[in-house]
Amino acid sequence: MSNWKTSRRSLYYKGAPEPDDPMLVRGKVALLVIDVQNTYLERPDVNTLEGKELERFYDWTPFHDRMHGLVIPTIAKLVQEFRARGLDTMFARIACQYEDGRDRSLSQKKPGWNNLLLPKDQTPSQIVDELKPLPSEVQVTKTTDSALTGTNLRLILSNMGITHVVCVGIFTDQCVSSTVRSLADESFDVIVIDDACAAASDQLHDQELAIMNMIYCNVMNADELLAYLPSN
Repeated sequence: MSNWKTSRRSLYYKGAPEPDDPMLVRGKVALLVIDVQNTYLERPDVNTLEGKELERFYDWTPFHDRMHGLVIPTIAKLVQEFRARGLDTMFARIACQYEDGRDRSLSQKKPGWNNLLLPKDQTPSQIVDELKPLPSEVQVTKTTDSALTGTNLRLILSNMGITHVVCVGIFTDQCVSSTVRSLADESFDVIVIDDACAAASDQLHDQELAIMNMIYCNVMNADELLAYLPSN
């Protein structure tokens, strides 16, 4: 029977020993919600579109279906569980300090998909209402893909004694992946939740999880994680 210990293995890890059960201890594990922001869930009125804009609308429909039907509800369940069990929940979002965006990294100034202008106090840059952070919860803003690069999140995690970080959010193959790699490089033990992440397509999502699994993180689903979380 396939489970997180045997599934999503790339050629690198074919036949490798199964990983040990994670030892998740209160005060040493945190949930990190990455970039689930209003801007990524907005959609134009399909009746106003034609040509390539209409084609693009339908190209992105599976992503929006996954986000609303699976990812956001799963993250909300995890946030609720972490809060109820007295475990730390943190949020990262893309947001610039200046309204003209001159503090953005180069990747967010180049033309194309990543060309984002998200001033920190405007609605598009905020976390979606279904996952709204509590005032007491850590929220870092970044103008980079990695939530560790350009923020003090690494210092916060280290100061708190966190050893395990559970990563969820979007996009699996971009900001989630960059954050996971940064965390792994800093010797944090990382878990990525399959059904709480999304990429532009399921193919990209699955491909990136296979690349990261067993080296930068362990990939499991939400129910598998909940079985390891310390209880109330």
